[in-house]
Amino acid sequence: LARMVMAKKGGLNLPLKWFSIPQCWRYERMTRGRRREHFQWNMDIWGVAGEKADAELLSAMVTFFQNVGLTSEDVGIKVNSRLVIGEVLSELGIPAEKFAATCVLVDKLEKVPLDAIQDDLEEIGLDRTVVEKLTQVLTVTSIDGIKKVLGKESRAVQQIDKLMTLCEAYGIEDWIIFDASVVRGLAYYTGVV
Repeated sequence: LARMVMAKKGGLNLPLKWFSIPQCWRYERMTRGRRREHFQWNMDIWGVAGEKADAELLSAMVTFFQNVGLTSEDVGIKVNSRLVIGEVLSELGIPAEKFAATCVLVDKLEKVPLDAIQDDLEEIGLDRTVVEKLTQVLTVTSIDGIKKVLGKESRAVQQIDKLMTLCEAYGIEDWIIFDASVVRGLAYYTGVV
């Protein structure tokens, strides 16, 4: 999509809203519930800065779920922000160049115990106490909880607050769950995940 938009060099009217449901393949070993071949629903909005596009995309997801008969009691959409983990890592003294590697390892904590990746963490310079503090923060599952950790003036908190306000305006707040442990994709996404 990025190549297509860049090839047009300003010839497209913005905002550009795009979706696709391609057949995809993963280049990795298959595991239970994770096959190589799959279909994936992609939605993108170009030309809208900030959380407005994120809220619109979340609303489209909720509309789909509602149209297939699901409710917010059946499905919850977990959200986090790159800013949250970025601020936490900064406060813990973890340099920006270790951000991506740290996210990849922290994402593994959902599947394996800390001891299993301790050597990898030490290899990038993170000792066990830093990782334990980080995992403590990542267990926060409420906006009030993250406000206590980062403070109300935090850019991350303001971003999540704005997203939740927009979700309320769309009437989808019951579907949206803040979860600081959502780190997959934060190594390459720039905002809300």
